[in-house]
Amino acid sequence: MKNIVITGFMGTGKSTVGKILSEEYGLDFVDTDVLIEEKAGGKKVTEIFDEYGEAYFRSLEKEVIKDIAAKENTVVATGGGAIVNSENLSLLKRRSAIIICLTARPDTILKRIRNEEGVRPLLKAADPLKKIEGLLDRRREAYLKADVLIDTSDLTPQELAERIKVILKEKNIGRN
Repeated sequence: MKNIVITGFMGTGKSTVGKILSEEYGLDFVDTDVLIEEKAGGKKVTEIFDEYGEAYFRSLEKEVIKDIAAKENTVVATGGGAIVNSENLSLLKRRSAIIICLTARPDTILKRIRNEEGVRPLLKAADPLKKIEGLLDRRREAYLKADVLIDTSDLTPQELAERIKVILKEKNIGRN
Protein backbone atom coordinates (compact mmCIF):
# COMPACT_ATOMS: atom_id res chain seq x y z
CA MET A 1 0.00 0.00 0.00
CA LYS A 2 1.17 3.52 -0.72
CA ASN A 3 1.88 5.77 2.24
CA ILE A 4 -0.63 7.84 4.18
CA VAL A 5 0.80 11.30 4.83
CA ILE A 6 -0.40 13.46 7.70
CA THR A 7 0.78 17.06 7.43
CA GLY A 8 -0.23 20.44 8.74
CA PHE A 9 0.70 23.03 11.31
CA MET A 10 2.38 22.26 14.62
CA GLY A 11 0.02 21.29 17.41
CA THR A 12 -2.70 19.91 15.14
CA GLY A 13 -2.17 16.27 16.13
CA LYS A 14 -0.11 14.85 13.26
CA SER A 15 2.15 12.56 15.26
CA THR A 16 -0.53 11.50 17.72
CA VAL A 17 -3.06 10.52 15.07
CA GLY A 18 -0.34 9.08 12.83
CA LYS A 19 0.62 6.63 15.57
CA ILE A 20 -3.01 5.67 16.15
CA LEU A 21 -3.59 5.03 12.45
CA SER A 22 -0.36 3.05 12.04
CA GLU A 23 -1.39 0.75 14.89
CA GLU A 24 -4.94 0.31 13.64
CA TYR A 25 -3.86 -0.42 10.07
CA GLY A 26 -0.74 -2.41 10.92
CA LEU A 27 1.53 0.06 9.10
CA ASP A 28 4.91 1.50 10.01
CA PHE A 29 4.98 5.02 11.43
CA VAL A 30 7.60 7.70 10.81
CA ASP A 31 7.80 11.28 12.00
CA THR A 32 9.99 13.38 9.72
CA ASP A 33 11.16 15.54 12.62
CA VAL A 34 12.49 12.44 14.41
CA LEU A 35 14.28 11.32 11.24
CA ILE A 36 15.74 14.80 10.80
CA GLU A 37 17.04 14.72 14.37
CA GLU A 38 18.68 11.35 13.67
CA LYS A 39 20.25 12.72 10.46
CA ALA A 40 21.60 15.66 12.48
CA GLY A 41 23.45 13.33 14.84
CA GLY A 42 20.78 13.31 17.52
CA LYS A 43 20.36 17.08 17.76
CA LYS A 44 16.83 18.20 18.60
CA VAL A 45 14.92 20.33 16.10
CA THR A 46 15.41 23.38 18.32
CA GLU A 47 19.17 22.80 18.37
CA ILE A 48 19.27 22.43 14.59
CA PHE A 49 17.43 25.75 14.17
CA ASP A 50 19.58 27.50 16.79
CA GLU A 51 22.92 26.21 15.53
CA TYR A 52 22.40 26.01 11.76
CA GLY A 53 19.20 27.90 10.92
CA GLU A 54 15.97 27.04 9.18
CA ALA A 55 17.54 26.63 5.71
CA TYR A 56 19.74 23.78 6.97
CA PHE A 57 16.77 22.18 8.71
CA ARG A 58 14.76 22.36 5.46
CA SER A 59 17.62 20.74 3.52
CA LEU A 60 17.63 17.83 5.97
CA GLU A 61 13.85 17.65 5.73
CA LYS A 62 14.11 17.40 1.94
CA GLU A 63 16.57 14.48 2.24
CA VAL A 64 14.31 12.71 4.71
CA ILE A 65 11.27 13.10 2.47
CA LYS A 66 13.21 11.63 -0.46
CA ASP A 67 14.06 8.64 1.75
CA ILE A 68 10.44 8.27 2.88
CA ALA A 69 9.21 8.37 -0.70
CA ALA A 70 10.97 5.06 -1.28
CA LYS A 71 8.92 3.41 1.47
CA GLU A 72 5.50 1.79 1.35
CA ASN A 73 3.00 0.74 4.01
CA THR A 74 3.87 3.70 6.20
CA VAL A 75 1.97 6.46 7.94
CA VAL A 76 4.13 9.58 7.69
CA ALA A 77 3.79 12.63 9.93
CA THR A 78 5.61 15.56 8.33
CA GLY A 79 6.73 18.79 9.89
CA GLY A 80 4.39 21.73 9.47
CA GLY A 81 6.47 23.37 6.74
CA ALA A 82 7.36 20.28 4.73
CA ILE A 83 4.80 20.65 1.97
CA VAL A 84 5.50 24.36 1.54
CA ASN A 85 8.44 23.15 -0.54
CA SER A 86 6.88 22.25 -3.90
CA GLU A 87 9.42 19.47 -4.53
CA ASN A 88 8.51 17.82 -1.23
CA LEU A 89 4.81 18.11 -1.99
CA SER A 90 5.23 16.71 -5.49
CA LEU A 91 7.28 13.75 -4.26
CA LEU A 92 4.83 12.97 -1.46
CA LYS A 93 1.85 13.20 -3.81
CA ARG A 94 3.44 10.80 -6.30
CA ARG A 95 4.37 8.24 -3.67
CA SER A 96 1.40 8.43 -1.30
CA ALA A 97 -2.17 7.21 -1.37
CA ILE A 98 -3.37 10.42 0.28
CA ILE A 99 -2.09 13.59 1.90
CA ILE A 100 -4.20 14.74 4.82
CA CYS A 101 -3.58 18.23 6.17
CA LEU A 102 -4.60 18.92 9.75
CA THR A 103 -5.52 22.44 10.73
CA ALA A 104 -6.72 24.17 13.88
CA ARG A 105 -7.66 27.63 15.04
CA PRO A 106 -4.61 29.71 16.03
CA ASP A 107 -5.78 30.02 19.65
CA THR A 108 -6.22 26.25 19.86
CA ILE A 109 -2.73 25.68 18.47
CA LEU A 110 -1.26 28.07 21.03
CA LYS A 111 -3.05 26.30 23.89
CA ARG A 112 -1.80 22.91 22.70
CA ILE A 113 1.84 23.94 22.33
CA ARG A 114 2.09 26.48 25.15
CA ASN A 115 3.63 23.93 27.53
CA GLU A 116 6.26 22.89 25.01
CA GLU A 117 8.54 25.88 25.55
CA GLY A 118 11.79 25.50 23.69
CA VAL A 119 10.42 22.76 21.45
CA ARG A 120 8.92 25.04 18.80
CA PRO A 121 11.73 27.15 17.33
CA LEU A 122 9.53 29.02 14.86
CA LEU A 123 7.48 30.41 17.75
CA LYS A 124 10.28 32.22 19.52
CA ALA A 125 8.46 35.54 19.35
CA ALA A 126 7.13 38.25 21.62
CA ASP A 127 3.59 37.46 20.45
CA PRO A 128 3.35 33.72 19.68
CA LEU A 129 -0.31 33.94 18.64
CA LYS A 130 0.51 36.58 16.04
CA LYS A 131 3.43 34.44 14.84
CA ILE A 132 1.10 31.41 14.50
CA GLU A 133 -1.41 33.48 12.52
CA GLY A 134 1.35 34.75 10.22
CA LEU A 135 2.80 31.29 9.60
CA LEU A 136 -0.65 29.84 8.94
CA ASP A 137 -1.35 32.62 6.48
CA ARG A 138 1.95 32.05 4.64
CA ARG A 139 1.39 28.28 4.50
CA ARG A 140 -2.32 28.37 3.61
CA GLU A 141 -1.79 27.97 -0.14
CA ALA A 142 0.46 24.92 0.34
CA TYR A 143 -1.92 23.35 2.86
CA LEU A 144 -4.81 23.71 0.41
CA LYS A 145 -2.91 21.45 -2.01
CA ALA A 146 -3.40 18.45 0.29
CA ASP A 147 -6.04 15.90 -0.72
CA VAL A 148 -8.07 16.46 2.45
CA LEU A 149 -8.13 19.17 5.12
CA ILE A 150 -9.45 18.48 8.60
CA ASP A 151 -9.89 21.06 11.35
CA THR A 152 -8.82 19.36 14.59
CA SER A 153 -9.71 22.25 16.91
CA ASP A 154 -12.65 20.47 18.53
CA LEU A 155 -11.59 16.83 18.06
CA THR A 156 -9.86 14.42 20.38
CA PRO A 157 -7.10 12.30 18.83
CA GLN A 158 -9.42 9.28 18.73
CA GLU A 159 -12.22 11.29 17.09
CA LEU A 160 -9.72 12.54 14.54
CA ALA A 161 -8.51 9.01 13.85
CA GLU A 162 -12.09 7.84 13.34
CA ARG A 163 -12.78 10.72 10.94
CA ILE A 164 -9.66 9.86 8.93
CA LYS A 165 -10.60 6.17 8.83
CA VAL A 166 -13.97 7.12 7.32
CA ILE A 167 -12.21 9.23 4.68
CA LEU A 168 -9.77 6.41 3.89
CA LYS A 169 -12.64 3.95 3.54
CA GLU A 170 -14.56 6.34 1.24
CA LYS A 171 -11.45 6.67 -0.92
CA ASN A 172 -10.85 2.89 -0.81
CA ILE A 173 -7.46 3.29 0.88
CA GLY A 174 -6.28 0.65 3.30
CA ARG A 175 -8.63 -1.91 4.70
CA ASN A 176 -12.35 -1.62 4.08
